[in-house]
Amino acid sequence: MTSQAEPQDVQEFTAGVRRFLDTHAATKPDPADFVWGEGDDSVAYFSSLPPEQEREQVSRARKWQRTRHENGFGWITGPREYGGQGLTHVHDLLYDSIEAEYDVPDTGVLSVVGLGMIGPTILAHAQDHIKDRWLPAMYRGDAIACQLFSEPDAGSDLASVSSRAVRDGDGWVLNGQKVWTSVAHHSQIGVALTRTNPDAPKHRGITAFLVPMDTPGIEVRPLRQMTGGADFNEVFLTDVRVPDDHRLGEVDGGWTVALTTLMNERATVGSEGAGPVAAALSPDRLAALMRATWTWDDRALRARLAELLVDTMATGHLNARALRKFRAGVAPGPEMSVSKLMYAQNLTRAAHFVSDTLGPRAIADTGKWGTYAWSELLLATPALRILGGTEEIMKNILAERVLGLPKEPSATTAKTAGKEASA
Repeated sequence: MTSQAEPQDVQEFTAGVRRFLDTHAATKPDPADFVWGEGDDSVAYFSSLPPEQEREQVSRARKWQRTRHENGFGWITGPREYGGQGLTHVHDLLYDSIEAEYDVPDTGVLSVVGLGMIGPTILAHAQDHIKDRWLPAMYRGDAIACQLFSEPDAGSDLASVSSRAVRDGDGWVLNGQKVWTSVAHHSQIGVALTRTNPDAPKHRGITAFLVPMDTPGIEVRPLRQMTGGADFNEVFLTDVRVPDDHRLGEVDGGWTVALTTLMNERATVGSEGAGPVAAALSPDRLAALMRATWTWDDRALRARLAELLVDTMATGHLNARALRKFRAGVAPGPEMSVSKLMYAQNLTRAAHFVSDTLGPRAIADTGKWGTYAWSELLLATPALRILGGTEEIMKNILAERVLGLPKEPSATTAKTAGKEASA
């Protein structure tokens, strides 16, 4: 599979995408036609729908993914033997950019974790019959996948996972607790990191497994967020039996599997520009908010708005640079890590700007359009600086691997240095 695409091929692909979308969806209204007070004023990063509405949303997402798949756009870059089209990342990015112009169901419940992170991991590390079973089902919309990585004592330091997997005959028995697991309550499969060799260095004693979520011993408990929704879950594994052929990669080689997932996670979280949040951050929407709240003459607020919009544009150009590298056949370097940082910071600054603009109207529902609706983003911003790698971890990665700065002392290094100093 090549990473380059010929101009004529791209033109034909683009024309095919537009024919498909024109047949199955309506185009979105022009952003320039925005009128304050009209339409939905939701500005939510996480879902806060009641369970029955959430299930209906998941059903629409599955149906749209199936429609994509039946028309050749379900897995554009995937191998043909698993239902993909075998095309390039350029084709994939072109499709996404064109579909963004159309009013289609949100497929985030399928794509953010499952298709964006777990699918590539299964493709890279699973046995052939596991790929045959699950990859077509995932990209057809029949199966949703989750990431069973984080634990109460292993968040940013993921290599500290303590959930155990013990060999038992021709299989394994898993015990432990996972947390902050997105869409686990909708998932049919999950990729679990477990410790299989407690005596090995922590990065070398981990093994990954593909776990069917209906296996006896798995309990999913939703975590209610302060936004009102429950996108995340705790997952408890109690004597969960998994066949050895569901192991991903080598025994004690799970860190390599985890890195495959995490590399795709950086790119997924860092890709800015979807949903009601993106629309709300448009210059027209934010300027209209200031006029509606009689703050347009506040020069300090206008200066902050200008800085925010400049940074948002800069992040967009950074993503465009990554796209140009894809077109040239070059994998992007640190752009995705920087983009992830900028995305979280842009949304956080936007939330604070809106909070200062609205004042008490951000926390008291007066019923006025475009005011209290921002409270969901305000409540979500702390999570944006944690998910996909905390800001501190991402900055360390960029400092050490891109700028070449000295590594941050580890707890072990600090302890050894302290002993040497005292001696």
